[in-house]
Amino acid sequence: MGVFAALDVSQEETAICLVGAEGEILAEAKVPTCPDAIADWLAKRAADVERVGMETGPLAVWLWNALTKRRVPIICLDARHANAVLKMMPNKTDRHDARGLAQIVRTGWFKAARIKSHEAYVNRAMLTARDTLVGMRVKLENEIRGLLKNVFGVMFGKTGLGGFKRRATEIITGELAVAPELIPIFEALMHARSEILARIAALDGKIRAVAKQHGTVRLLMTAPGVGPITAMAVTAAFDDAERFNRSSSAGAYLGLTPRR
Repeated sequence: MGVFAALDVSQEETAICLVGAEGEILAEAKVPTCPDAIADWLAKRAADVERVGMETGPLAVWLWNALTKRRVPIICLDARHANAVLKMMPNKTDRHDARGLAQIVRTGWFKAARIKSHEAYVNRAMLTARDTLVGMRVKLENEIRGLLKNVFGVMFGKTGLGGFKRRATEIITGELAVAPELIPIFEALMHARSEILARIAALDGKIRAVAKQHGTVRLLMTAPGVGPITAMAVTAAFDDAERFNRSSSAGAYLGLTPRR
């Protein structure tokens, strides 16, 4: 063993540096930022590599998951800690950054950043997509209310989610009859709202299906008032709760106790 590597990742290319146990540079290269290209290069030159490090960044989650599947011993370094070392280097280039990162990986002087599981990111993306669609629905409803009130003086009134369509239909077919040229505009807005509601319902079905298969989500849902969306959001945020030794550490992770 005693062979360490580091990746300085950019959008198109990744600089790789391989060092020995004493810090000597064994090999350097630039390869396309592709998991297969990186894994193949390491396999040919250092099949027994002990650790491979890279900084946190926009591509870190994708690369970490992909390289882990290819049995590369990849670790993710906290970019703030790594930058404290790299900024002391006189010339900042991809090649020099890879060299600096390789020495950090070799000495162990780094703070590893935990990458969540692929499942956690997928669930989080599903919740984010739903939240975006709900925001679009609310914006459309407010736009319809505002147009009716400010332009025509028509008060929409308070309605539930199911009553909005009924009230809008009453206004379009009744009070807007004096301005038929505007009816297609409001019908278009209502059609867009219906499409968004259908997409929200589809995501809700997927969320419920995932919740039924996820033990932690089902456990959280046993608490009064906690539904599948809230339970899945908490689960996706923590991913693996066993990494917290104390409950107070979990609160600090969410920013509830900033001093910790």
